[in-house]
Amino acid sequence: MVATKPKKHAEYKEVVYSSARWALLGELREKATQIMTALEGFRLRTLVHGSIARGDVNKNSDVDVFIAEPQSSFLVETALERAHMPVNARLLIQATPNYAMKAYIEVDVGVSVSFPLMRMRRVEREFYRFGGEVNLNQLKAGTRVPGVDKRLMLIEPTTKGHAESSIINREEVAAKRLGVSAETVLDRVHALLKRDKVGRTGVFIKKELAPDETFEMALKKLADENPAVRRRMK
Repeated sequence: MVATKPKKHAEYKEVVYSSARWALLGELREKATQIMTALEGFRLRTLVHGSIARGDVNKNSDVDVFIAEPQSSFLVETALERAHMPVNARLLIQATPNYAMKAYIEVDVGVSVSFPLMRMRRVEREFYRFGGEVNLNQLKAGTRVPGVDKRLMLIEPTTKGHAESSIINREEVAAKRLGVSAETVLDRVHALLKRDKVGRTGVFIKKELAPDETFEMALKKLADENPAVRRRMK
């Protein structure tokens, strides 16, 4: 799949969705609703972020359900098990040494549940609002919200589809529109422009768990072995 590149010149256009695109959006939102309902049945507050929250989905769109607060992995996995949702893979991922370690549970191809295993910094938490996030009630109500895609285009929902415009050199405007700090917007612009220049940068840590291993066990083992992980946990 060809990586999407940031748009470096200011441009604005309106996009009208086809009936097939509206249908795909409905299908992906239904998948998210099922997972979020199962998790919220265990009092786990969830959100879905990215193109599903904004509406600008395509055939490569993932369903990314996120729990913003650190949780017991046992509780999360129990909620999925009770809803008869398979766990295909479990991964520990840390994007950089300064970012919180997160648990990723893949329940299907392109469908995952994730949550932090330690408290996130403001910039990390606002990353989800930057890309667009909705909760379960908003999802059920058909709400779509503005957010920025990987091209650094601000996607703003319309009745027929969406309007899009570059946020480069308009970072403060985008921050106000999205309700996030300018620091968050500048951090994401820097990261995506760097990735465009040097290629995909990868992640600091990515570890698949053994079948008999919990996320907490795996995190403790990593912390024992890696000083950077120990520092981030403090």
